[in-house]
Amino acid sequence: MADIVDPATRSRMMSAIRGADTRPELLVRRHLHAAGFRFRLHARELRGRPDVVMPRWNAAVFVHGCFWHRHTGCRYATTPATRPDFWREKFDRNMQRDAATLATLEDEGWRVATVWECALRREPAETLEALAAWIGSGAPSCEFGAPITPP
Repeated sequence: MADIVDPATRSRMMSAIRGADTRPELLVRRHLHAAGFRFRLHARELRGRPDVVMPRWNAAVFVHGCFWHRHTGCRYATTPATRPDFWREKFDRNMQRDAATLATLEDEGWRVATVWECALRREPAETLEALAAWIGSGAPSCEFGAPITPP
């Protein structure tokens, strides 16, 4: 299947996709700050540069987009029809990198939370309250966001 836009337009569109300070990430940061948590952003010394790092709580938070990080079973984790082999390889590398990052951080003693974009779309208040409760609890690593399946 051919792309519906020319290569220059597609390149411009793809380059506009942000890797940091995304809308879901800003939502998480605002809520955590309002709840009294203080944190660092994108700590370069940690593998994967977590979106939010709270050394006091020994916690790292990743805010993952369902499309790019392949939230299993989620309707937002679609695969483009154009160049499917390219996308499959790219997504596989992303998932392998995410798994290695999680394992490395846990081996280094960090508790890691993954907040999925769909959870922030569907029930932001509940997700953010659960995240704040998890940080203070000392519980092991976890994910926030059950996949949204197509109707």
